[in-house]
Amino acid sequence: MKFGNVLLVISLLCCQIVAFGQSNITVSGTVNDELGEPLPGASVILQGTTTGVQTDFDGNFSISNIDPNGTLVFSYIGYSTQEIAVNGQTTINVTLQEDTQFLDEVVVVGYGELKVKDLTSAITTVDSEVLELAPVGQPMQALQGRVAGLQIVNNGGPGQSPTVRVRGIGSYDTNLNDNIDPSQPLYVVDGAFFGDITFLNPTDIASVSILKDASAAAIYGVRAANGVVLVETKSGKFNQKPQITYDGYSGYQVPQNVLKMANAEQFTTLALESGSDPDAEFILNAMQRYGRSRINPNVPDVNTDWYDEVMRLALIQNHSIGISGGSENATYAIGANYFEQGGILKMKNEYERFNLRSKIDYKANDWLKVGGSVVFSNSTRFDAETSAWRAAYFAVPILPVFDPLLEEDPNVFPTPYANAQDLGYRGGQNPFPTMDFSENRSKIRNIVANFYAEVDLVPEKLKFRTAYNHNFETIDRREVRLPYFIGDNFQRVDASLLKRSTTTSNQIWDNTLTYTDDFGKHNLTVLAGSSFRDEAIDLIQARGLNFPLSGEEAYFINLAQTIVEEDTFDGGAREFGFSYFGRVSYNFNNRYLLYGTFRADGTNKYQEKWGYFPTVGAGWVVSEESFFPENNTLNYLKLRGSWGELGNDRVPSSEGSITSEVVTTALGDVLFSGLNTSSDFTALKWEVTEEINAGLSARMFNDNLSIEADYYIRDTEDAVIPVLRPLIPGSTRQNVGEIRNSGLEIALNWDKRVSNDFSYSIGANFASLDNEVLGLGGAEFLDAGTAEFRQRSIVGESIFAFYGREIIGVYQNEAQIQADPVAVANDLEPGDFIYRDINGDGDINDDDRTVLGSFLPSYTYGFNIGFNYKNWDFSTSAIGQGGNSILNRKRGEVIFTNDTNWDRDFAVNRWHGEGTSNSYPSSAGIRKGWNQRLNDFFIEDGDFFRIQNITLGYTINKDGSQQGIPQVRIYATAEKPLTLFNYNGFNPEVPNGVDNETYPIPAVYTIGVNVKI
Repeated sequence: MKFGNVLLVISLLCCQIVAFGQSNITVSGTVNDELGEPLPGASVILQGTTTGVQTDFDGNFSISNIDPNGTLVFSYIGYSTQEIAVNGQTTINVTLQEDTQFLDEVVVVGYGELKVKDLTSAITTVDSEVLELAPVGQPMQALQGRVAGLQIVNNGGPGQSPTVRVRGIGSYDTNLNDNIDPSQPLYVVDGAFFGDITFLNPTDIASVSILKDASAAAIYGVRAANGVVLVETKSGKFNQKPQITYDGYSGYQVPQNVLKMANAEQFTTLALESGSDPDAEFILNAMQRYGRSRINPNVPDVNTDWYDEVMRLALIQNHSIGISGGSENATYAIGANYFEQGGILKMKNEYERFNLRSKIDYKANDWLKVGGSVVFSNSTRFDAETSAWRAAYFAVPILPVFDPLLEEDPNVFPTPYANAQDLGYRGGQNPFPTMDFSENRSKIRNIVANFYAEVDLVPEKLKFRTAYNHNFETIDRREVRLPYFIGDNFQRVDASLLKRSTTTSNQIWDNTLTYTDDFGKHNLTVLAGSSFRDEAIDLIQARGLNFPLSGEEAYFINLAQTIVEEDTFDGGAREFGFSYFGRVSYNFNNRYLLYGTFRADGTNKYQEKWGYFPTVGAGWVVSEESFFPENNTLNYLKLRGSWGELGNDRVPSSEGSITSEVVTTALGDVLFSGLNTSSDFTALKWEVTEEINAGLSARMFNDNLSIEADYYIRDTEDAVIPVLRPLIPGSTRQNVGEIRNSGLEIALNWDKRVSNDFSYSIGANFASLDNEVLGLGGAEFLDAGTAEFRQRSIVGESIFAFYGREIIGVYQNEAQIQADPVAVANDLEPGDFIYRDINGDGDINDDDRTVLGSFLPSYTYGFNIGFNYKNWDFSTSAIGQGGNSILNRKRGEVIFTNDTNWDRDFAVNRWHGEGTSNSYPSSAGIRKGWNQRLNDFFIEDGDFFRIQNITLGYTINKDGSQQGIPQVRIYATAEKPLTLFNYNGFNPEVPNGVDNETYPIPAVYTIGVNVKI
């Protein structure tokens, strides 16, 4: 054997020995961003396999049993993916760069997810960091001003849900002041449907997506005509060591923008100036009963600020603790939350909620994944007596809270509250008896359960998912009215107890099949599914009078001496629905996009059992075209558009009856009998919303600036409205109306990391809204509200517009009166209103009414600024709206009674002599029917600007470099500290535009801490 051949053989043997000696290895390391910050939850996968792990909280990973010649793939949302050859290394440290291809991020849509680059719809997603900034009990309150086209009208009452509207109002709700709003969106929490999400703890939410246009929301069919709010709760992560978090804050709610009422001196001036002899006598009675003021002896020695008396500072606190993590095959997240919010009204007025939640996902094997979540919420809410706010507004300042002259009166019980009737007024006026001897308690329990199984029929291509959701809710309402006696006409004779128990069960079973494939430049996702829902509600109510015992032990109907039969009933309802739906998402070369959905909904609610709702969307990524120049100014541009139809099943179902009677008549000498039948039965179907949306998405200046802009036209066809019956008194509800909402929405966000120590962000959004009634089934208008406070829906105008007389001035002198035939004919005086003669006939009557404004804002806006410097963080946000009007009905209640107080604005600005005012009437004039007609004196500007939130925080061990020390963030928050507006009320947030004394919205100041271990 030649020496060369010997060497060749030896070399081959060595190679075989080395190859035989090699085995799979374990690789560990860290994954950081470009600034050295750890990236927890980053994915590390062996290329070509399903073997992988996720980094822990400190960015560390360890992956075992891998090929030493393999390749590891490192990825993290928002960062560019890196592939690194192992080459036998056992330690690999990786730095990921921020991904300018942000479009690979995914957003939650109905029954799945889509990449941002594939979206053709109007969807806005808000993550948990925004929700956690605001110290609020209801998640939607934290979104106010954050999403263009989303209007949120707050209610200051503890535990009360805000009014939420997406892109205006498309339904005609004849009862403007009830709690049912057919324009409320659908809430979907981890797949379960809800009418509101009051029961959720905001810190348990991972993200909220607002599906605004028809194309985005149509997958939910008849529940989605008013938009969809998709909520994803927090989950654990695979291969994550257990992480314990605590988040808590405590603080106070402070009444702000307290409405100023006329004080005793101003009130006395108004009363004497009015020329009313009884009012002058009441003033004299007050001075005789309570003495004269030492400052002004012509004024009673009582000066009560009733708002100051009935309000207080109120506590608010929140405490949440959670544990999350995961192994290679399972993730988990469990937590508990306690929230307490006091009311600023001095009575039993508060809200308390305790939540437990758990969420588990488990990979049973390579093709099966199962999981579920359960949320239990137990809350107790004591509601305020709304009449107390009205009483505080109307109560005269010359009346004290307590009357010392009644302390020795044996007939007065249990508290000697002052009584305005003792001064001669018709009502007692004092709000405290109503507050002290009334209680409105609701115990609310929610159990929300979700379970699913997901099967990979064809790995990474075909997936089947079945999910069952059940929401079980019970509301036990108790209203207690205790007796009191302050005077003959200021008393409550009977103790009464009303109990109402409402049980709601909502079950949904969804089955979906999803196919995903990429072939060449084609990318396709197809989803098909079915959904079954079963909604049942049971209600039982009883009312009793008088009880042999006192206190909590007496509050049971069986102890009542008398049962009120007309207030005792048992009822319920049940609805079924079955749906088929499908969705196709396609893009070619990440440049040309198509998106379409179709849903068929069946229900037992209407005579029309099935509805069919299609949508289609298209997009063009202009920046992917070869002709688009590469530059650092405009980095990305996508044009998109969509069309779709949706159903709305939130309107009440069919109603009415069919009646018949036997009619006998003589024809010749023979009697004939027949049946005469009449019907007022309404055969209703879904309202149908048709929407067109055109928009663009862009990134500019090295991807630091993102732009989303949309213009939409949303028409509600077949809107349910009341229609007069021919020849028969009354009306029936029919699907004959048409309402349009249209507008422009723009959202801008700038994010910039300047250095390792400093980064900042700026965001702004703006939305316009034009609401218009297009048709009323042939009628020119429909009236709503009351005769004294008329709202009218007119074809060509906004829905429920305020309708009355337009003031052009105030008569200043007698010469002006005598020169005006209208003034002479109506016996007017200086200080009375001058109305515009709309039709020019020389007379002023109901034909001279016109539209005075709409309660819907014509534009809303919001902006926010935040920065991080080393361990410090600061953020602030502001919101506003304009173009809307408010009916100041509490001021307008002068129609019904004159012997009440007035707001200070009127007291200061009233006409009280020539030249003193050309827009306010006199003290005598406001008491006349001529000036009390609904007019634009009672319709006020609803514009406002508010500093929504200011938060300052400091984080200890922010980078996690100090071993054994948890990450602790300490922060202080001011929520709604400043609101600027011209409206003569507590606040300009009035859901339906009629302020009959709404619950004030307080400013909230808190200090909190967040701990991560």
